[in-house]
Amino acid sequence: MQKFSLTATFVALAWPLAAPAAIDVKHLDASVKPGDDFFAYANGGWMKANPVPAAYSQWGAFHEVDEFNKKALHALLEKAAKVEKPGSLEDLVGGFYASGMNESAVNLAGSTPLRPELERFARVSSPAEVQAALALLHRYGIRAGFFFTSEPDPKDSSMVIAGMGQGGLGLPDRDYYFRDDEKSKQLREHYVAHVARLLELAGDTPDAAKAAAAAVMRLETALAQDSKTNVELRDPVANYNKFTIPELQKLTPRFDWKAYFAAIGLAEPAFLDVGQPKFFAALSAQLEKAPLADWQAYLRWQLLHGAAPYLSAAFVNENFDFYGKTLTDAKELRDRWKRVLDTVDRSVGEALGQLYVAENFPPDSKRRMLALVENLRLALGDRLKTLEWMDEPTRAKALEKLAAFGVKIGYPDKWIDYSSLQLDRSSYVRNVFRAAEFNHRRDIAKIGRPVDKTEWQMSPPTVNAYYDPQRNEIVFPAGILQAPFFDPKADDAVNYGGIGAVIGHEMTHGFDDQGSQFDAVGNLTNWWTDESAKRFKERTTAIVKQFAAYTAIDELKLNGELTQGENIADLGGLKIAYAAFRKATAGQPAQAGQPQGRIDGFTPDQRFFLSWATVWHTNIRDAALRLQVNTDPHSPARFRVNGPLSNLPEFFAAFSIPDGAPMRRAVVDAVTIW
Repeated sequence: MQKFSLTATFVALAWPLAAPAAIDVKHLDASVKPGDDFFAYANGGWMKANPVPAAYSQWGAFHEVDEFNKKALHALLEKAAKVEKPGSLEDLVGGFYASGMNESAVNLAGSTPLRPELERFARVSSPAEVQAALALLHRYGIRAGFFFTSEPDPKDSSMVIAGMGQGGLGLPDRDYYFRDDEKSKQLREHYVAHVARLLELAGDTPDAAKAAAAAVMRLETALAQDSKTNVELRDPVANYNKFTIPELQKLTPRFDWKAYFAAIGLAEPAFLDVGQPKFFAALSAQLEKAPLADWQAYLRWQLLHGAAPYLSAAFVNENFDFYGKTLTDAKELRDRWKRVLDTVDRSVGEALGQLYVAENFPPDSKRRMLALVENLRLALGDRLKTLEWMDEPTRAKALEKLAAFGVKIGYPDKWIDYSSLQLDRSSYVRNVFRAAEFNHRRDIAKIGRPVDKTEWQMSPPTVNAYYDPQRNEIVFPAGILQAPFFDPKADDAVNYGGIGAVIGHEMTHGFDDQGSQFDAVGNLTNWWTDESAKRFKERTTAIVKQFAAYTAIDELKLNGELTQGENIADLGGLKIAYAAFRKATAGQPAQAGQPQGRIDGFTPDQRFFLSWATVWHTNIRDAALRLQVNTDPHSPARFRVNGPLSNLPEFFAAFSIPDGAPMRRAVVDAVTIW
């Protein structure tokens, strides 16, 4: 089941260095009126001074703090790489990092580390062998054909069941296979050429690689045909389908599930949540319909696609050429140490996280965050008690859900035990696969057991936050608890406009179009009366309409349906954070340097809204913007600022926004939910 995060791209930052100022007046653009385009007003100076670096497709506050933090993480890993003490965390993360930084050895090896799998996949001679190959790739963390995982049962959130869903496509989204505009056609041509080049690097002749790439495109297009759209995937009810093994076998007669479970090391589960039954029926049919040669090509491609970032320079550059340059218009690769660092964090994040928090997370910050969260909880509770459109039975259930919210801050109370994970310094890509197999074993071992509510879904250094509807909890890793989100030296207006709005964002995810379908204990159930549900739908429809009217670039409009959950959370988060800010600072003295006084010429209310805008200062390349609009449930940064603010009377009052201004929606069009 989907977790609702602040951003789609996770980045990291650290504490001990001097962080950038939360609000820097040099970053404003005084030539723009706040009522015309608040994003440009608050961030225009920064945008002019900070073009997108060559190695990136976009550049903003998240990337700045990521670069800032990577210096601390880099020093930590360089130090750990010198430690060779078997069984220690330093040896685990340091050895992993060292294997990735040994570029000469990686280049010398080429695709040799993959030779056993490549040769095996080239010889598959039956649907059973195709299935076995898919199982192996799944153990390596490669979602070929589909994905298989553990998840809390949406109807019984106390227990873990097996979950499976559509996957296995190399293009960003199923719609990329079917759009008939010229750019989409060209992109598909680039993709097929990329697949061929990667296969050729692995040893295919040019003609064989070209034929295999065409086969990959045929098979992926067939799978995409019966895949749900990214909007359809947002419906938790439609994507929950509990099957027994006999029922699943009947749906997919050509797939031997008992053999698959044995291959991935799982005892046969009693039930499975089959996210998209139509897709699995189509996958089963393709095992018989598609020629074995097509499956051979697809399996080899999936392996190379998953492994390319960890192979020699030729593979890394080819992978970047399509997924970096073509898709996002990034100009050059990031430094190797940054790429390897990210791999270590993705693979053994809690091992790295233990070393990180030991040096970089002040205990006092956890205390202050808990106080902020409680203030936001009280503010949201006050609002729920007075919502004019929610009836009393629904209100009682909403307040029950809010009271049950769990809160996790900084890092886990119980760390993952990595003692059984054996890595070495000889092969970077094999270390990636070993770590993936370790994580896979941990994942499937949960099936059939009670949910462990101490687990985290992000590593401690991550600059992000999330709401988990099945655990009904909000989670804030240590990484995000820093400027511009949270600054211990800043006034309350800045912190409530930054991390406060983030807290509110995650809290209101529990009541957005998806989160509202889960109850206080995280079960997928309808706790709304028909009348309240109708009034809620009227308001969510209005926010869909608002954002669908925005043009991102050229003729490309935002997808209001796809982004509605995040847009609801942004609007609600700001509303609740502002109420909490006003409540927390009520009665404080109105003098310079105090929350009720002006700082840098701005009132506390103005600083609150400027802080929100500052979090989203971003420059983005056109190609990356198109990709985001087509695939990402988060709206582009400009609209995350201007969209919700244009609905808030508190913002209008703070900056004296007149009627008729672009940043002030007419009363009849204004959207208010929470």
